Amino acid sequence: MSHPLTCDVVVVGAGMTGAACALYAARSGLDVVVMDRGPVAGGTTGAGEGNLLVSDKEPGPELDLALLSNRLWSELAQEYGEFIEYEAKGGVVVATSPGGLAALERLAAEQRVAGVAAEPVDGDALYALEPHLAPGLPGAVHYPQDAQVMPALAAAHLVRASGARLLTGRTVTGVLHAPGGAVLGVRTDHGDIHAPALVNAAGTWGGEVAALAGVVLPVLPRRGFVLVTEPLPRLVHHKVYAADYVADVASDSAALQTSPVVEGTAAGPILIGASRERVGFDRSFSLPALRALAADATRLFPFLTDVHAIRTYLGFRPYLPDHLPAVGPDPRVPGLFHACGHEGAGIGLSTGTGHLIAQVLTAKTPDLDLTPLRPDRFAEEAA
Repeated sequence: MSHPLTCDVVVVGAGMTGAACALYAARSGLDVVVMDRGPVAGGTTGAGEGNLLVSDKEPGPELDLALLSNRLWSELAQEYGEFIEYEAKGGVVVATSPGGLAALERLAAEQRVAGVAAEPVDGDALYALEPHLAPGLPGAVHYPQDAQVMPALAAAHLVRASGARLLTGRTVTGVLHAPGGAVLGVRTDHGDIHAPALVNAAGTWGGEVAALAGVVLPVLPRRGFVLVTEPLPRLVHHKVYAADYVADVASDSAALQTSPVVEGTAAGPILIGASRERVGFDRSFSLPALRALAADATRLFPFLTDVHAIRTYLGFRPYLPDHLPAVGPDPRVPGLFHACGHEGAGIGLSTGTGHLIAQVLTAKTPDLDLTPLRPDRFAEEAA
């Protein structure tokens, strides 16, 4: 390539977050190139359920980002709903004990103050929402804002809708810097791309892209499995999960944890999650994880005992040590921006992340305070 490609911003990573960064940056008037060493949605995006959740987040910066993202997803659904399989199905968080119900209702009260719609549901009303739940459950909270998209479709559609130039099968091998350290672009195995801004949306590999730019971002992988059943009539109407899922998401344990998340899909199969364990990038099949998932799910929905699981898939959730993503400019390298480390919430948080990145790329004041999400917050602890 004799003439390097030039643009205003190069987004590394063609998953859901990179796609959202491309869309909102392009809508802000920037000329965008999106590149990925694999295909669109080839990493974590293609291995998730497509959850857009506010229900599983305690009040704080992540919930604020989720609520912003939720509004933006609703707007995108008006434009592209059928293309991305957007479904405003709502979530039902089920308590399996009276103590669990009290804790769940306390969380819901705090979430309501932060702007979440959270409706307590007693036993009778619960079975009207989900008739096939196990009998005798004490109650639940209904979250009408919870929704779902088909993540690989959504990522592909937003990249296309952005009008950005898409370069797949290209690996970043280095970051080009000006003498003062500012970003000048990226070096790839297919030539250089010149740009004054680089967005690191590389998901689980965000730490490696950061290292190429000369900074530390301690992104770690947390493995998760999903079970897929045979196609069925619609027997599960919402995204249904047990209240202990919220504790698992926030946990620091490396051990295998499973808490049932069960949902129907428009296509018929039921998806069963959610396991999480820290095993590095180990892609091997784990029978204990899948057995635990199946047992958890049948406790919530006994009819699943007689249903066949036809396949399973796994992915790696990219997380940072304090369970908040890195979103925004990196003060250590002018022109470097991060949009990664969202753990299992990246599909849901991608729109808000992309919108905020576009605001800082164009020198606007972001809608949320990015201080808690600062990419350099870990470097100070290490110093």
